[in-house]
Amino acid sequence: MPSTAEIRQRVENTFVNVLKVQPAELGDDRRIREDLGADSLDAVTLVMALEDEFGRAINDAEALSLATVGDVVAFISRQVEGQSLA
Repeated sequence: MPSTAEIRQRVENTFVNVLKVQPAELGDDRRIREDLGADSLDAVTLVMALEDEFGRAINDAEALSLATVGDVVAFISRQVEGQSLA
């Protein structure tokens, strides 16, 4: 099982690749839409990229609950620890 630090790095890499932001912009409190400039298409692309990266589905309700970078890291960490995404 990957550590939280490894998960954070993979999440940050996904943000960098999809949103074309700098790693320094990715603090836990950074809001995906407001601070990082993601529009609706970016948000969908980001969710799909995270699903591919971690091999887990993220449903629409879960995706809508992920407002910050920290939310994404915490969510993925919980899922990797074995909680269901259903």
